[in-house]
Amino acid sequence: MNTTVSELTAEEPQPAAKLIKPLTGSEALMQALVEEGVETIFGYPGGAIMPVYDALYDYQDRLNHILVRHEQGAAHAAEGYARITGRAGVCLVTSGPGATNLVTGIADAMIDSTPMVCLIGQVAMKLLGTDAFQETDVIGVTMPITKWNYQITRADEIPEIVAKAFYLAQSGRPGPVVIDITKNAQQELMTKPFAYQKCEKVISYRPRLVPKQDQLEKAAELINKAKKPYMLVGHGVLISKAEQELLAFVEKTGIPVATTLLGQSALSDEHPLYTGWLGMHGNYGPNVMTDQCDLLIGVGMRFDDRVTGNPALFARQAKVVHLEIDPAEIDKIIKADAPVIGDAKEILTRLMPLVNENDHTAWRNEFRKYDDIEDEKVTQPALAPTTEKIKMAEAINLLSKKTRGEAVMVADVGQHQMMTSAYYEFKKPHSLVTSGGLGTMGFALPAAFGAKVGDPSREVIAIIGDGCFQMTIQELGTIAQNKLPVKIIILNNNFLGMVRQWQQLFHNRRYSFVELQNPDFITIGKGFGIAGHTCAKREDLSASLDTLLASEVPYLLEIIVEKEENVFPMVPAGTSVADIRLF
Repeated sequence: MNTTVSELTAEEPQPAAKLIKPLTGSEALMQALVEEGVETIFGYPGGAIMPVYDALYDYQDRLNHILVRHEQGAAHAAEGYARITGRAGVCLVTSGPGATNLVTGIADAMIDSTPMVCLIGQVAMKLLGTDAFQETDVIGVTMPITKWNYQITRADEIPEIVAKAFYLAQSGRPGPVVIDITKNAQQELMTKPFAYQKCEKVISYRPRLVPKQDQLEKAAELINKAKKPYMLVGHGVLISKAEQELLAFVEKTGIPVATTLLGQSALSDEHPLYTGWLGMHGNYGPNVMTDQCDLLIGVGMRFDDRVTGNPALFARQAKVVHLEIDPAEIDKIIKADAPVIGDAKEILTRLMPLVNENDHTAWRNEFRKYDDIEDEKVTQPALAPTTEKIKMAEAINLLSKKTRGEAVMVADVGQHQMMTSAYYEFKKPHSLVTSGGLGTMGFALPAAFGAKVGDPSREVIAIIGDGCFQMTIQELGTIAQNKLPVKIIILNNNFLGMVRQWQQLFHNRRYSFVELQNPDFITIGKGFGIAGHTCAKREDLSASLDTLLASEVPYLLEIIVEKEENVFPMVPAGTSVADIRLF
């Protein structure tokens, strides 16, 4: 068959223009998370969030969803992830009880300035306010404990609101954000093409990162004039990743440094200018010396009651420089003579050329007198093998030596938390993850898992009391299913130890409902598929810790400890931190 010239030159028929299928709200949410760079979601499915989970089925290659065993576990795991990575942890849960089960974790994240984005299903818009099945006013419930919350009722809102949520959660002073998404918004099609643009500013929200020059100069003037300056470092230094700037600043100025509970590991415990940590169960010297300094420099900390004791008695003789990103914290508890508002990293960088090189060795040596007293009266007795059972202090101290102070210690709340802070020697930044402001029992088990997900390269060890362990024990299932080698230590004294200590010291040993009849924790762990053993004898402690640390899979070590061991030093409630007791 011959082909004509006209046939050779004729244009090939063109296919019809490819139609772009509009996304459902649930698909838009998945795509928004991918665009935002989210890698991991901690969640639990349910009726009002089911369309989102259906969309997630097709995104498993891009979004790692981890099924927890309780929504509170999702919140704490997201916190642990955020504290290690600096990025917002993400939770995904259903309406009603799914949402309210997140509330404790949301409140915990709010007070500890932890970035978190909580995605919560809600009943359809037409059912709002009707007391529909599993309906809760999530916006009303979470408004006091979130940095921002918003209810999405239309699919078209999703890209913009998700972008705004991540910006608000992670910028300025970080915190939790809640997005409540009605079921109709999850199911309906968007009326416009999906487009995602990361949020970089919000008109009504302008956190100051770069401090004002006049504030810097006033602070520098007080720092340069001070004869006995003293720096209190908080969580804000770690949040802003200002560890190197802090190190350079203190080495230039020679100023002694103490930390808050959450500020621990911002400066290595080995540094000669580090004096310890301040607060109710902090070190003797750092507490006493607040009454002797002539200048107090708070960096990224909020002067909460556990640090100040009675604020009317706190450092009354000293001028105060307060370096803080949140203006609401300035003068809230302690009046600042020279406030500097901005990001800690920016402030310390810009202060450096304004402050003088100095040598405060004589002043630093005054702290050491109290260190010697604490060592004699508290540390040596706590570590001495004078009891039949192992002491918590012994176990933590030996663990610190075996890990060279480089593990991530995820401590729950109570005596074991304070012992971890006192007897673990932190040598690397971001090495302590714990619930500070809210003091949430049950925090450590899911938070340790979240931390390990966030940084699998670091050794993560959960330190938990027998009371705390039973509050989120079901998350053993999450750890076992995901096979990440989280190491778990239960310090078991068959008591709610911190409450018992207060009842002993301030309520004439009237032990009111604090003794626990505990289950067989090791058998429970094995039921979940986690190996472990109990150590009850001092001579077995070293080998038991070696077994724990050598495990390449999750491992549970129960250490039977002294029943009535107390945590000292201790500042009695309502007193000055300088009135700290050694025993």
